[in-house]
Amino acid sequence: MSTALSPTDALAPVPVASLASRLGISEEAVALCREADLIDLHIDTFIPPRLWGYDPLRRHRRGPLGRHFFGHLDLPRMADGGLDGAMWSITTNPFRPAGNRWRSFGRNWNRFQRMVARSKGRLELVTDVAGYRAARTRGAHAVMLSVQGANAFEAAPEGMASAPAEMVRTTLVHLTSSALGCTNSPHAHLTSHKGLTALGRRFVEQCNARRIFVDLAHIHPRSFADAVEVHDLTQPLIATHTGVDGVRPHWRNLSDGEVRTIADTGGVVGVIFATNFLSRPGGPVDSAMIVEHMEHLVQVGGEGVVAVGSDFDGAISPPRDLWGGETYPRLVQVMLDRGWSEPRIRACLGGNALRALEALRPSTVAD
Repeated sequence: MSTALSPTDALAPVPVASLASRLGISEEAVALCREADLIDLHIDTFIPPRLWGYDPLRRHRRGPLGRHFFGHLDLPRMADGGLDGAMWSITTNPFRPAGNRWRSFGRNWNRFQRMVARSKGRLELVTDVAGYRAARTRGAHAVMLSVQGANAFEAAPEGMASAPAEMVRTTLVHLTSSALGCTNSPHAHLTSHKGLTALGRRFVEQCNARRIFVDLAHIHPRSFADAVEVHDLTQPLIATHTGVDGVRPHWRNLSDGEVRTIADTGGVVGVIFATNFLSRPGGPVDSAMIVEHMEHLVQVGGEGVVAVGSDFDGAISPPRDLWGGETYPRLVQVMLDRGWSEPRIRACLGGNALRALEALRPSTVAD
């Protein structure tokens, strides 16, 4: 297990120069990462507390297996790396019966709220850009409630309409197919119907009515197309944590056509940090592999489609130089080294994600 440092450790971020020296990068990269809005569209940092009582509010040195699987994030190291806000996921166990999934979600949501309360203002639940800005003004990390696997709501009294008011987005499916639709994982071979079901289509419509992001990560191409068909295209679509086929062909990654579809709605694609979905023969073995996928997104969908979606704490193995939350500035260093402009860097770190959130929930539309 990871080793938590004593409560006397400072909660404030380590100095810019100290972090730059530790990471072997420029102070410019650290400073820019901290000054920009940095939004991670998918973190699973609520999983380790559920598994073994890991405390994400305390500083930890590393996860139990170094950079592998869990222990990537805690609140102090997020501050070190400049992570201002994230979509925190409550992940659905697909092997529970439908009623148990709904009850389990309720228990996890209650526990999640207790974690936020225990942070004493260092975490704040937000639902729109105005809430994000207010939280950041108070020095809090902005938490956007998300669900991995909308089948958590299959037995809810009103389906997705029963979701908490604080909920910002949901994937329709995860690593297994469900009563909603088909996954893009190898589990799809066990499912004869690859498209969305009638229930899945209804859930998309309910998400639109609630202005909840429909997240097209993990979904089979046919279910992807069905979701687009039923979706209110005045609202942006997103895929929060994925790679792209144009760099590394893989069942987990989006095709160029799918990227363009999301971009056409004003949505964003968050690039995952999982090396098994990103790395290519002869390609980079460090954080540059993530920037490669971002650059392909720019070529296909424009600068406005790119975002960050690490999947930290989601049982992934990130590149060797991205072991945890304090290492986000390494991405910025790669961007600078590859000649990215500061406006593009700021947009891809968080500006694009905030623009999409504002489009989904403009200030004139009540939650």
